[in-house]
Amino acid sequence: MLRRLHAHQPESFAFTPANLEWAKGQISKYPEGRQASAIIPLLWRAQEQEGWLTRPAIEHVANMLGMAYIRALEVATFYFMFQLQPVGSVAHIQICGTTSCMICGAEDLIAVCKELIAPKAHVLSADGKFSWEEVECMGACTNAPMAQIGKDYYEDLTPAKLRDLIARFSKGEVPVPGPQNGRYSSEPLGGLTSLKEFESGRTQFNGSAQRAVDIGDTVKRIDGTEVPLLTPWLGKPATPKPAKGTPVEPKPGKAAVADATGVTVQEAPVVATGKPVKPGRAKGGTAMGEPGAPLAAAVAAMKKPKVLKAARKGKADDLKAIEGVGPKLEALLHSLGFFHFDQIANWTAEEIAWVDENLTGFKGRVTRDKWVAQAKLILEVGMEEFLRRAKTNDY
Repeated sequence: MLRRLHAHQPESFAFTPANLEWAKGQISKYPEGRQASAIIPLLWRAQEQEGWLTRPAIEHVANMLGMAYIRALEVATFYFMFQLQPVGSVAHIQICGTTSCMICGAEDLIAVCKELIAPKAHVLSADGKFSWEEVECMGACTNAPMAQIGKDYYEDLTPAKLRDLIARFSKGEVPVPGPQNGRYSSEPLGGLTSLKEFESGRTQFNGSAQRAVDIGDTVKRIDGTEVPLLTPWLGKPATPKPAKGTPVEPKPGKAAVADATGVTVQEAPVVATGKPVKPGRAKGGTAMGEPGAPLAAAVAAMKKPKVLKAARKGKADDLKAIEGVGPKLEALLHSLGFFHFDQIANWTAEEIAWVDENLTGFKGRVTRDKWVAQAKLILEVGMEEFLRRAKTNDY
C-alpha cells in the first residue's frame, strides 16, 4: 500500500510541556551518538497528542534528534502504527484481515465499518468520531477475529459485538478490552483442560486488559493532563517543578539536520565549536554533545539508598530470585551495598532512580523488571508462593 502524507497539513507542531519533558526522558535512555533510537516513541507521542502524525510533527521530532527529515519520514511512512491522515476523534478502528481473522469473519467486521463509519478506509465518519482501516496480522490469531481500537485489542468479535462497541464508544463509554465472548485470555473456548493451577490468584481481567483498565488510558488522547506521563527510569514524573536556579536543558540536536554529505548529529557528534568529535562525552557538554546543563539534570532528585558494608550475619538473600537479576547483577548489587530483599523493597522513587543510574551496564533494570514490587511480595508471601506467582507474572 502506498503511504503518503496527507494533502492538508497544519502550519506547525510543538509538544505540550508535559510531553516535551517525557520526550527528553525517552532520549535520555540512549547513549551519546544514538539519540536517533528515540524516533519511534517520539513520533508515537506526537501522534497521541495530535491524533495523527503530521508533517510538522515529523520534522519537529527530526530536529530534536538531529536527524535528516527524510530519515524521520522513512520511519513514519514504513510503520502502519503511524496514521498519516486525520483519524476519528473518538477512535480509529484497525480490523485484522489476515488469514486467521479472515477465515473467522473479518470481512463481516469490515462490512460493519463500511456501514457505520465510512464506505472506504481512512475516511472520517459523518460525525468525525470514527475512522477505520484493514491491517495485517496483529498476533491475536487464537482470538480471531479481532480489532485494535485505540491502544487496545478487542478480540473474539462478531458483527453484533462490533456494532455494540462502536455504539458504546460513541456514547463516551470505554468498553473493557480483551476477549468479547466471555473467556479470560486465549484458553480453549470450553475452558482450561490443563494447567488449571494458574486459575487461582489471577486478576479480574487478563494482563493486557487489566493494565488498560487500571491505567484508564485506552482511546483517550494523551495531552499531558489526563494521564500521568511517567519517566520511571528517571525516578520522577515528566512534569517536574524545577528548583530556582536549575539550568534549562538545551533541546537535543536543535536545528541540527544532516549536512550536504548526509551526515547527522548522531553520526558525527558536535561540541560547541561545531566540529565533529569521536563518540564520547564532550568536556563540559551534555550527553548530546552540546554545551550547557548535563542531560542528567532531569534526575536531580536522585537519592542514594542506605547501604550495608556486608550482609547481615554474613548471609545475603538470594537476590537472583528476583526476575531480571542474574549472577552478574547480584554481584553488582553486593558491590553497591545491597544484600537483602527488605533493602530493595524499601527503595523510594528517588532511590530507585539512583540505583537504576548506577547499575553500570544494566541501567534501568530496577524499573523495567519491577524489582521493588517483587521484593515486597517475597517478604509478604514467602519465597515459595512468590515463585508460584512469578510463573504467571502475577506481582
